[in-house]
Amino acid sequence: MTAMIPVAAKKDFVRWFLKRYKLKRRECVWILNYLLSHEQLLQNVHFTDEAHYCPRAMVISTINSESIPFRFYKGNLMTADAEKSFHDLRLHPEEKMYIQLNFPNSHACPQYASVREENPFLPAELQVSARDRKIAEQLLEESVASLSLELLMKRVDEALDANDRERFLILSAMLNDMKITKE
Repeated sequence: MTAMIPVAAKKDFVRWFLKRYKLKRRECVWILNYLLSHEQLLQNVHFTDEAHYCPRAMVISTINSESIPFRFYKGNLMTADAEKSFHDLRLHPEEKMYIQLNFPNSHACPQYASVREENPFLPAELQVSARDRKIAEQLLEESVASLSLELLMKRVDEALDANDRERFLILSAMLNDMKITKE
């Protein structure tokens, strides 16, 4: 876990989530609302991926998700009984709880990204190595640069087609600067 997510941010996210999504199990709504009213519990809650690897975890899904409706994991125990997880939350508020939320486009959701943390229990073979992360970042940077260059060239062509000399000169200068920076 890199940085601790403030309780206020978690509360804001849970409220946002509950307003926008309908859950497959109504007990999950109760659990999330219970977390909102108990800051000590929310302080020990960590939103993560692949929660089933964690020692104490819940997996909660929305109705438009393909995933299982609900799972609670504690040690070697796994159950679909949401009431057991609720009682465990109440009885052990000081223990960390890892929650995985399954909803459409969750990985592209900035609200979820703001509270999601790396899973410290993820097996090494499933973790993204520093080398792989650097390669992915480099690929992303190259893709953005290529797309920007392509878009700028298109805008230069449009300026030529429109006989807009001033815009053409500005865009051509930008294009030249981009090509010089790239070299």
